Order: sequence, then C-alpha cells, then structure tokens
Amino acid sequence: ELRESAEDYLEKILMLNQSMGQVRSVDLANEMNFSKPSISIAMKKLKQNGFVNIDGGGYITLTESGMEIASRVLERHTLLTALLMALGVEEAT
Repeated sequence: ELRESAEDYLEKILMLNQSMGQVRSVDLANEMNFSKPSISIAMKKLKQNGFVNIDGGGYITLTESGMEIASRVLERHTLLTALLMALGVEEAT
C-alpha cells in the first residue's frame, strides 16, 4: 500500500506536468514548499518502486503505474472539492 505522502507527490507531478509540460525536483520543491533534499529522497523511493522515471536532465515522468495512482488521486480531490463547494464551502478553504 502506498503512503499518502507518495500519492501527494505523484498527484503534484501530474498537475505540474499538465501545467508546465515538464517537471524537475526543483519544481516540486517550490510548489510543495519542501526542501530539495526531501524531494530528492522521495523521488529516489518513487523511482525504486517503479512510479517515476528520472532522465539525465533531471526531468521526472510518471510510469504507467504512477500515472494510474496520480490520476485516481487527482480525480478524487477534484470531485471532493466540487462537492464541498456545492455545499457552500469557499474554494480557498
């Protein structure tokens, strides 16, 4: 079973890829307000577990299994956000 933090990383990689086209560790660090060493350790674990690939330029891509998880988590978050907003919760909350 995947930890919630790993799911968060995969989801953020997918989101950044959709908005920027390419993702590097520094992009994740800036977006998630984590240190570069923390991101590096997480990416190493995700790569070892077959969820991401990192090329020679440091660009991170999701593997098929990483994409499945990231898509599922993003869809769940999008649905929950829409539901909460429909119930009157402000988007910023």
